Amino acid sequence: MEKLPSDDSNRNVHGLSHGGKIILFTCKRDPAVNVSERSGLTFRSFYFEREGNAFLNATEGATAISRKLSAHIDIVTCKCAVDVQKRVKTAFVLVTKKSEKGSSFKYSLLALRSSHRLEPCIEFKLPYQMKGKVSILQGPTVMWSHDNSVSYTSPLAEGVRKIPIQMSKCLFGELPIQKGQLFALGLSEPPLDNHSPTLGYLFEGGQAFDGSLVLPHPYICITQCMRVLTADRVDGVLRCAVIAATSNQQLVLFENGTVKDTCEVPFGQAEDIQMVDTGRNGCLFVVSFKQGHVCAIWKETFQIASCWSDVDSAHVDDFLGCGTEQILLIFRNKGMSSGPLKKFIITDLCGISYSCGQGSEVLKASPPPQENSLLTLQALESRLQSGLIVLQELGREVRVKDRVLQQSIQVLTDVLSGRETVLSQPEEEGLVALWDSDEESNDETLDDKLHETPALSSRPKIDKLWHRITEEQLVVGLILTADSAIPASGVSLSLLTEPGQNSTPAVIQTRSQVFWLPARVPSTPTLTSPSSGFAFSEPAAKRSRQHIASDDFSAGRLAVTAVTKLAPLLTSGCVKCRAMLHFAEKAEAVFPGSGPTTAVLHCGEVSLDIRDLCQKPLLQNPQIKTDEVREDLLSLLTVLDNSVLRIDSPDYSLGDIDGWIRRKEGFKKIDVSPEYLLLDSPGSSAPLLLRWHQISPFQGDLSIHGSQLQMLQFLDSMLSYLPDSCFVQPVKRARSQSTAQKFASALEKEVLSLREGLSSLLCVKDEEERNEGRAGHGETPDSGSAEDLVRCCREAWQQNVEKSRLRLNPVVDAGRYREMVKSISQVKMDSDLAALWELNQS
Repeated sequence: MEKLPSDDSNRNVHGLSHGGKIILFTCKRDPAVNVSERSGLTFRSFYFEREGNAFLNATEGATAISRKLSAHIDIVTCKCAVDVQKRVKTAFVLVTKKSEKGSSFKYSLLALRSSHRLEPCIEFKLPYQMKGKVSILQGPTVMWSHDNSVSYTSPLAEGVRKIPIQMSKCLFGELPIQKGQLFALGLSEPPLDNHSPTLGYLFEGGQAFDGSLVLPHPYICITQCMRVLTADRVDGVLRCAVIAATSNQQLVLFENGTVKDTCEVPFGQAEDIQMVDTGRNGCLFVVSFKQGHVCAIWKETFQIASCWSDVDSAHVDDFLGCGTEQILLIFRNKGMSSGPLKKFIITDLCGISYSCGQGSEVLKASPPPQENSLLTLQALESRLQSGLIVLQELGREVRVKDRVLQQSIQVLTDVLSGRETVLSQPEEEGLVALWDSDEESNDETLDDKLHETPALSSRPKIDKLWHRITEEQLVVGLILTADSAIPASGVSLSLLTEPGQNSTPAVIQTRSQVFWLPARVPSTPTLTSPSSGFAFSEPAAKRSRQHIASDDFSAGRLAVTAVTKLAPLLTSGCVKCRAMLHFAEKAEAVFPGSGPTTAVLHCGEVSLDIRDLCQKPLLQNPQIKTDEVREDLLSLLTVLDNSVLRIDSPDYSLGDIDGWIRRKEGFKKIDVSPEYLLLDSPGSSAPLLLRWHQISPFQGDLSIHGSQLQMLQFLDSMLSYLPDSCFVQPVKRARSQSTAQKFASALEKEVLSLREGLSSLLCVKDEEERNEGRAGHGETPDSGSAEDLVRCCREAWQQNVEKSRLRLNPVVDAGRYREMVKSISQVKMDSDLAALWELNQS
């Protein structure tokens, strides 16, 4: 690659930024080229090199537009837009060729592909020449206005089309809603009945809407350019934020058609508004003016950051490849020998600045607003104060530990030397004794102390028991207090029917789940289960007295739910159910060294009545923070099917997916759990819950709680936002440890039963053969002749051969074999049941 040449004989140069590079398009006539190909379009792309502080030539190419010598070719405009068919952002250039008689104009929209070739995208003819503002937006779609009529064309439009509404003072834009909607905004000519004078028109749906929702009517005539920042539909009404530059030298921010803020700019005749994302330092609006002026305004404070003059063009992109955007200002060349990229500035007004050919007048940017510095200083001061408080607490604890260690050493020294030691009271040291004992109990034995110590229950404490009816299912939930120290892996909830006069309670088939909730101080008295069994109280850990009265808000609460079908309960006449909590109870306090034992706790009763069957849908108002909303959310998480999808994008960053989901029509944030979003549209039978977890800028997990159809519909709309190279795959859930252990134990029991059964059968057979062998070997020949001895040896050898054959193919008793098969079948049924549970948990 070589540097940009100093001489430039090109005319009609247009440039744009794409992928961190600058691309220049030029209509060129070169006499050295073949006469039949004199009129053409050339392009060159440049990238910035930090070490050389210059733009280097990356690629270049050319294409022939006309083979006629008299053809007049010009570049109308060039812009980057999204190619809907290829789903990538592409550089486009619109060129025009005037006919010899001047009666018609032929326009060609060319696309610069990744193969560094200009390919024709759209070609059309017009009986007039385009004048004024010509826009290239996504599609690609070319839009322009002529004689109060708005025209457009695209690859899907199949020619030039006109909208059925006459407009003057027309503006074009794009609403960032879902796939994006192109619109035209202006004054209807003549005014339509039952419509606002300010009218908007959507190109995709062919619908007209009230334009005052975007710009108020008085601002339509004085607005020179505009940019839509955000847009959304709330209850069918368009809500948007728009930034616009007016002829009164003002930059105005509109929200929902109302003026929100204004900023006076020192120049007039604005042409374009661009937005720069500088990362943590905020965003900037870059406004380009007709006379070569450029002005930068902070988005947060709406104050002018810097101004430049004598600018040829302004571009916004990541030219340095650092992950944030910068402003590239290309200044006009006063000398004929200088190249097009010899005088420029690259800056973000926040510390990044590269310049060439500007001398001492490189940057006129003012430092960031003073408000940002003050906020930064306040945040640093608060962090410093909190750090000092933590250091003081740590130092206090270290001093207390040193005093305790010194007293312990002194006590040991006095005991060894036979001296009496006087200890200070724990209250003087700010400590709590491990055991509070009276002087009267000093002579009692340890057994008496343990016997008279009240037994504290290690069982969990119940905060609330609730139930919901949704989707023809009954959900029963139980919330435990924060001090219930039980493992979540061994907790489940079951339901029992109400016992009748001559019947015992029956277990209802349920499916249980466990959730973690943030801890809080309970507003209602907690229900503490009575202690049962024999247990000893363990001493509380020694801690500083200042922490005794404080509540631990960092601890989490456990919520357990159980769901069952409602129809079998109603048909059986069961209107009351008992809730039973199953948990693993620690047994080290009673039997040291023993493992945890399974315990069952009766938590209360749930009654069903006709009002429960007629209740309204869950989560009608997710914006409030109440216990009822939290219980509705837990019920939906229990009932709805859950699917976790891993989204990977190896080539491009995923972007703000969480923001895109929040802007999607109908989604509402649940304030009690902000990571969940709710979609409760009137047309769907069940709500849809979403949770997005960003792992890295290129990877994330999407948890969808809803039906398979809803999941597929949402993924179909989401794929239009995601990069083309990303792929989605389901996440394999971790299987339950207890279920896996049960499955392994069942398999082990099956193998042991099979081995023990076969061993017992073979042992019985060998015993019978040994008895038969003793009886056969007892027969000895009466005479000692050689023939009798040979016959006896031959019979013994034949018996051994038969025994070997039977040992290889043993024949067992049919009754014993039937009993063994029966016992092994029972064990195998248990193994199959454990395998089924394991499969359901996977």
